[in-house]
Amino acid sequence: MALFLSTFVNKIDKKGRVSVPSAFRAALTSQGFPGVILFPSFSLSAIEGWGMDRMESLSAGIDEDFDPLGNDLDEVANTIFAKSDQLGFDSEGRVMVSNKLLTHAGISDQAAFVGRGASFQIWEPGAFQAHQDDAQKNAKDNPQKLKLSPRKGSEK
Repeated sequence: MALFLSTFVNKIDKKGRVSVPSAFRAALTSQGFPGVILFPSFSLSAIEGWGMDRMESLSAGIDEDFDPLGNDLDEVANTIFAKSDQLGFDSEGRVMVSNKLLTHAGISDQAAFVGRGASFQIWEPGAFQAHQDDAQKNAKDNPQKLKLSPRKGSEK
């Protein structure tokens, strides 16, 4: 699975093209699909960025956990799959982000690519800075929330 770290701010051209950070491209290209899956965050004014492997994993999990004719499946499918854009990289490592996604995130001329481990987000840089400041203050005020549980099979 791809691993996305750090934050990069890149310019968006007038056509809506933005260069995906090279470290992110390398992680994404190693999955067999030279591109990215983008969809609007359902809880934040940001764009979610996933690799094809994570989307395939989500799809497989849905197939295992949900009734194929049930409402829960419809909610997940309509919230993520139906709103996703599958974007291949051009020869310069750029993708063309739809106006729908840019508007959702309030992005105009610059985009902050924010690593989140197995996924990443794309933010308007000022909005991300405010979000990050709030998150850091919350972490400082509530350090118990940062406690991580050991993964199954790992030693303590």
